[in-house]
Amino acid sequence: MNEKSKAVFLMAATALIWSSGGLAIKLVDWNPMAITGMRSALAALTLVILFRGRLKFGFSLVQLGAAAGYAGLLITNVAATKLTTSANAILLAYTAPVYVALLAPWFLKEKTSRSDWIFIAVTVGGMVLFFLDKLSPSGLWGNIIAVVTGISYAIFTLCMRAQKSASPVESVIMGHLLTACCGLPFMFSAMPSAGSWIGLIYLGIFQQGISLALYTWAIKRLGALEAILIMTLEPIFNPILVAVGYGEIPGKWAIIGGLVVILSVTVRGVWPFLRKKNPYSPK
Repeated sequence: MNEKSKAVFLMAATALIWSSGGLAIKLVDWNPMAITGMRSALAALTLVILFRGRLKFGFSLVQLGAAAGYAGLLITNVAATKLTTSANAILLAYTAPVYVALLAPWFLKEKTSRSDWIFIAVTVGGMVLFFLDKLSPSGLWGNIIAVVTGISYAIFTLCMRAQKSASPVESVIMGHLLTACCGLPFMFSAMPSAGSWIGLIYLGIFQQGISLALYTWAIKRLGALEAILIMTLEPIFNPILVAVGYGEIPGKWAIIGGLVVILSVTVRGVWPFLRKKNPYSPK
Protein backbone atom coordinates (compact mmCIF):
# COMPACT_ATOMS: atom_id res chain seq x y z
CA MET A 1 0.00 0.00 0.00
CA ASN A 2 1.48 3.34 -1.04
CA GLU A 3 1.42 6.51 1.08
CA LYS A 4 -1.62 8.00 -0.69
CA SER A 5 -3.65 4.82 -0.19
CA LYS A 6 -2.66 4.76 3.48
CA ALA A 7 -3.82 8.37 3.83
CA VAL A 8 -7.23 7.55 2.30
CA PHE A 9 -7.57 4.51 4.57
CA LEU A 10 -6.58 6.46 7.71
CA MET A 11 -8.88 9.39 6.87
CA ALA A 12 -11.78 6.97 6.43
CA ALA A 13 -10.82 5.28 9.71
CA THR A 14 -10.80 8.69 11.40
CA ALA A 15 -14.29 9.50 10.10
CA LEU A 16 -15.62 6.15 11.32
CA ILE A 17 -13.98 6.55 14.72
CA TRP A 18 -15.47 10.02 15.08
CA SER A 19 -18.87 8.71 13.99
CA SER A 20 -18.81 6.21 16.87
CA GLY A 21 -18.83 9.04 19.41
CA GLY A 22 -22.62 9.38 19.37
CA LEU A 23 -23.20 5.74 20.31
CA ALA A 24 -20.46 5.74 22.95
CA ILE A 25 -21.87 8.90 24.57
CA LYS A 26 -25.36 7.41 24.61
CA LEU A 27 -24.07 4.27 26.38
CA VAL A 28 -22.19 6.14 29.12
CA ASP A 29 -24.51 6.67 32.10
CA TRP A 30 -23.14 9.86 33.66
CA ASN A 31 -23.72 13.60 33.76
CA PRO A 32 -23.11 15.08 30.25
CA MET A 33 -20.65 17.67 31.59
CA ALA A 34 -18.80 14.98 33.52
CA ILE A 35 -18.60 12.84 30.37
CA THR A 36 -17.18 15.64 28.23
CA GLY A 37 -14.76 16.70 30.97
CA MET A 38 -13.35 13.21 31.52
CA ARG A 39 -13.19 12.52 27.77
CA SER A 40 -11.21 15.71 27.25
CA ALA A 41 -8.84 15.04 30.16
CA LEU A 42 -7.99 11.65 28.67
CA ALA A 43 -7.74 13.08 25.15
CA ALA A 44 -5.41 15.90 26.22
CA LEU A 45 -3.14 13.42 28.01
CA THR A 46 -3.11 11.14 24.94
CA LEU A 47 -2.25 14.01 22.56
CA VAL A 48 0.52 15.36 24.81
CA ILE A 49 2.10 11.89 24.87
CA LEU A 50 1.74 11.39 21.10
CA PHE A 51 3.08 14.84 20.16
CA ARG A 52 5.60 15.34 22.97
CA GLY A 53 8.61 17.38 21.90
CA ARG A 54 6.72 18.95 18.95
CA LEU A 55 4.25 21.21 20.73
CA LYS A 56 4.53 25.02 20.60
CA PHE A 57 2.01 27.00 22.61
CA GLY A 58 2.03 30.66 21.55
CA PHE A 59 -1.12 31.67 23.49
CA SER A 60 -2.07 34.19 20.82
CA LEU A 61 -5.63 35.51 20.68
CA VAL A 62 -6.50 33.35 17.68
CA GLN A 63 -4.98 30.24 19.28
CA LEU A 64 -6.98 30.92 22.45
CA GLY A 65 -10.07 31.62 20.32
CA ALA A 66 -9.63 28.29 18.53
CA ALA A 67 -9.28 26.54 21.91
CA ALA A 68 -12.46 28.23 23.22
CA GLY A 69 -14.35 27.32 20.05
CA TYR A 70 -13.19 23.72 20.27
CA ALA A 71 -14.18 23.53 23.95
CA GLY A 72 -17.62 24.90 23.07
CA LEU A 73 -17.91 22.32 20.30
CA LEU A 74 -17.03 19.44 22.63
CA ILE A 75 -19.29 20.52 25.50
CA THR A 76 -22.38 21.31 23.43
CA ASN A 77 -22.03 18.20 21.27
CA VAL A 78 -22.12 15.87 24.28
CA ALA A 79 -25.03 17.79 25.83
CA ALA A 80 -26.98 17.78 22.56
CA THR A 81 -26.33 14.05 22.04
CA LYS A 82 -27.78 13.35 25.48
CA LEU A 83 -30.84 15.59 25.01
CA THR A 84 -31.82 14.94 21.39
CA THR A 85 -31.18 12.20 18.85
CA SER A 86 -27.58 11.58 17.86
CA ALA A 87 -28.56 12.25 14.22
CA ASN A 88 -29.88 15.71 15.10
CA ALA A 89 -26.81 16.49 17.20
CA ILE A 90 -24.23 15.61 14.53
CA LEU A 91 -26.12 16.89 11.48
CA LEU A 92 -27.00 20.25 13.03
CA ALA A 93 -23.32 20.60 13.93
CA TYR A 94 -22.55 20.30 10.22
CA THR A 95 -24.29 23.64 9.61
CA ALA A 96 -20.98 25.22 10.72
CA PRO A 97 -20.00 26.25 7.14
CA VAL A 98 -23.04 28.58 7.15
CA TYR A 99 -21.63 30.60 10.04
CA VAL A 100 -18.14 30.51 8.53
CA ALA A 101 -19.51 32.00 5.30
CA LEU A 102 -21.40 34.67 7.25
CA LEU A 103 -18.48 35.65 9.49
CA ALA A 104 -15.50 35.20 7.15
CA PRO A 105 -15.90 38.61 5.42
CA TRP A 106 -15.70 40.38 8.77
CA PHE A 107 -13.19 38.16 10.57
CA LEU A 108 -10.89 37.04 7.76
CA LYS A 109 -11.65 39.66 5.08
CA GLU A 110 -12.67 36.80 2.78
CA LYS A 111 -15.50 37.62 0.36
CA THR A 112 -18.68 35.55 0.46
CA SER A 113 -19.78 34.83 -3.12
CA ARG A 114 -23.31 34.67 -4.55
CA SER A 115 -23.09 30.87 -4.65
CA ASP A 116 -22.21 30.92 -0.93
CA TRP A 117 -25.44 32.76 -0.16
CA ILE A 118 -27.40 30.13 -2.09
CA PHE A 119 -25.60 27.45 -0.10
CA ILE A 120 -26.46 29.27 3.15
CA ALA A 121 -30.16 29.49 2.22
CA VAL A 122 -30.37 25.78 1.36
CA THR A 123 -28.55 24.70 4.54
CA VAL A 124 -30.69 26.92 6.77
CA GLY A 125 -33.76 25.41 5.09
CA GLY A 126 -32.47 21.93 5.93
CA MET A 127 -31.78 23.02 9.51
CA VAL A 128 -35.36 24.26 9.94
CA LEU A 129 -36.68 20.80 8.99
CA PHE A 130 -35.12 19.33 12.16
CA PHE A 131 -37.57 21.34 14.27
CA LEU A 132 -40.65 20.02 12.42
CA ASP A 133 -40.43 16.66 14.18
CA LYS A 134 -42.43 16.16 17.36
CA LEU A 135 -39.94 16.84 20.12
CA SER A 136 -40.02 16.54 23.88
CA PRO A 137 -38.95 19.69 25.79
CA SER A 138 -35.48 18.17 26.26
CA GLY A 139 -35.35 17.21 22.59
CA LEU A 140 -36.09 20.80 21.58
CA TRP A 141 -33.32 22.08 23.85
CA GLY A 142 -31.03 19.40 22.44
CA ASN A 143 -31.64 20.73 18.93
CA ILE A 144 -31.00 24.30 20.06
CA ILE A 145 -27.75 23.25 21.75
CA ALA A 146 -26.77 21.37 18.58
CA VAL A 147 -27.10 24.64 16.65
CA VAL A 148 -24.66 26.16 19.17
CA THR A 149 -22.33 23.25 18.37
CA GLY A 150 -22.30 24.39 14.75
CA ILE A 151 -21.54 27.98 15.81
CA SER A 152 -18.69 26.78 18.06
CA TYR A 153 -17.31 24.67 15.22
CA ALA A 154 -17.37 27.75 12.99
CA ILE A 155 -15.49 29.84 15.58
CA PHE A 156 -12.87 27.10 15.85
CA THR A 157 -12.51 26.96 12.06
CA LEU A 158 -12.23 30.74 11.68
CA CYS A 159 -9.60 31.02 14.41
CA MET A 160 -7.61 28.15 12.93
CA ARG A 161 -7.66 29.84 9.52
CA ALA A 162 -6.46 33.07 11.12
CA GLN A 163 -3.27 31.38 12.35
CA LYS A 164 -0.73 31.84 9.57
CA SER A 165 1.43 28.92 10.71
CA ALA A 166 -1.37 26.97 12.34
CA SER A 167 -0.87 23.59 13.91
CA PRO A 168 -4.23 22.24 15.06
CA VAL A 169 -2.74 20.11 17.81
CA GLU A 170 -1.89 22.91 20.25
CA SER A 171 -5.29 24.59 19.97
CA VAL A 172 -7.05 21.23 20.28
CA ILE A 173 -5.06 20.30 23.40
CA MET A 174 -5.85 23.69 24.95
CA GLY A 175 -9.52 23.18 24.07
CA HIS A 176 -9.52 19.77 25.71
CA LEU A 177 -7.87 21.16 28.86
CA LEU A 178 -10.44 23.95 29.05
CA THR A 179 -13.24 21.43 28.60
CA ALA A 180 -11.78 19.18 31.30
CA CYS A 181 -11.74 22.13 33.73
CA CYS A 182 -15.38 22.95 32.91
CA GLY A 183 -16.42 19.34 33.49
CA LEU A 184 -14.44 18.81 36.70
CA PRO A 185 -17.10 20.12 39.16
CA PHE A 186 -19.67 17.67 37.73
CA MET A 187 -17.52 14.55 38.19
CA PHE A 188 -18.05 14.08 41.92
CA SER A 189 -21.85 13.91 42.30
CA ALA A 190 -21.88 10.24 41.25
CA MET A 191 -19.27 7.91 39.80
CA PRO A 192 -19.84 6.00 36.54
CA SER A 193 -20.21 2.22 36.41
CA ALA A 194 -17.45 -0.09 35.18
CA GLY A 195 -19.11 -0.32 31.77
CA SER A 196 -19.32 3.47 31.55
CA TRP A 197 -15.60 3.73 32.35
CA ILE A 198 -14.87 1.53 29.33
CA GLY A 199 -16.89 3.97 27.20
CA LEU A 200 -15.10 6.98 28.70
CA ILE A 201 -11.66 5.48 28.05
CA TYR A 202 -12.65 4.74 24.47
CA LEU A 203 -14.02 8.27 23.96
CA GLY A 204 -10.96 9.99 25.41
CA ILE A 205 -8.04 7.90 24.17
CA PHE A 206 -9.34 6.54 20.86
CA GLN A 207 -12.33 8.59 19.65
CA GLN A 208 -10.64 11.93 20.42
CA GLY A 209 -6.93 11.28 21.05
CA ILE A 210 -5.56 8.72 18.61
CA SER A 211 -8.06 9.66 15.88
CA LEU A 212 -6.67 13.21 15.77
CA ALA A 213 -3.15 11.86 15.31
CA LEU A 214 -4.42 9.82 12.33
CA TYR A 215 -6.21 12.87 10.91
CA THR A 216 -3.10 15.06 11.25
CA TRP A 217 -1.01 12.54 9.31
CA ALA A 218 -3.60 11.90 6.60
CA ILE A 219 -4.68 15.50 5.90
CA LYS A 220 -1.14 16.43 4.84
CA ARG A 221 -1.22 13.78 2.11
CA LEU A 222 -4.72 14.32 0.67
CA GLY A 223 -6.31 17.02 -1.41
CA ALA A 224 -9.02 19.17 0.15
CA LEU A 225 -11.73 17.62 -2.03
CA GLU A 226 -10.75 14.08 -1.05
CA ALA A 227 -10.70 14.99 2.63
CA ILE A 228 -14.14 16.66 2.46
CA LEU A 229 -15.75 13.70 0.74
CA ILE A 230 -14.17 11.11 3.04
CA MET A 231 -15.16 13.01 6.21
CA THR A 232 -18.84 13.01 5.21
CA LEU A 233 -18.75 9.40 6.44
CA GLU A 234 -18.99 10.78 10.00
CA PRO A 235 -22.49 12.34 9.88
CA ILE A 236 -23.71 9.43 7.75
CA PHE A 237 -22.51 6.60 10.01
CA ASN A 238 -23.09 8.36 13.35
CA PRO A 239 -26.90 7.94 13.32
CA ILE A 240 -26.61 4.50 11.73
CA LEU A 241 -24.40 3.23 14.56
CA VAL A 242 -26.73 4.75 17.17
CA ALA A 243 -29.77 3.20 15.48
CA VAL A 244 -28.15 -0.26 15.44
CA GLY A 245 -26.46 -0.12 18.85
CA TYR A 246 -28.94 1.97 20.83
CA GLY A 247 -32.22 1.61 18.92
CA GLU A 248 -32.64 5.36 18.43
CA ILE A 249 -34.31 6.21 15.11
CA PRO A 250 -34.35 9.83 13.93
CA GLY A 251 -37.66 11.35 12.83
CA LYS A 252 -38.79 11.69 9.22
CA TRP A 253 -38.15 15.43 9.02
CA ALA A 254 -34.75 15.06 10.68
CA ILE A 255 -33.74 12.51 8.04
CA ILE A 256 -34.88 14.82 5.23
CA GLY A 257 -33.19 17.81 6.84
CA GLY A 258 -30.01 15.82 7.35
CA LEU A 259 -29.91 14.82 3.69
CA VAL A 260 -30.34 18.47 2.69
CA VAL A 261 -27.53 19.61 5.01
CA ILE A 262 -25.10 16.87 3.95
CA LEU A 263 -25.84 17.40 0.25
CA SER A 264 -25.45 21.16 0.61
CA VAL A 265 -22.15 20.93 2.50
CA THR A 266 -20.77 18.36 0.03
CA VAL A 267 -21.78 20.39 -3.04
CA ARG A 268 -20.25 23.52 -1.48
CA GLY A 269 -16.99 21.65 -0.92
CA VAL A 270 -16.93 20.09 -4.38
CA TRP A 271 -18.10 23.12 -6.39
CA PRO A 272 -14.75 24.99 -6.56
CA PHE A 273 -13.08 21.83 -7.87
CA LEU A 274 -15.75 21.25 -10.51
CA ARG A 275 -15.09 24.72 -11.91
CA LYS A 276 -11.39 23.98 -12.43
CA LYS A 277 -9.82 21.30 -14.56
CA ASN A 278 -6.90 20.98 -12.19
CA PRO A 279 -7.64 22.50 -8.76
CA TYR A 280 -4.19 21.58 -7.45
CA SER A 281 -2.20 23.40 -10.13
CA PRO A 282 -0.44 26.61 -9.04
CA LYS A 283 -2.25 29.86 -9.80
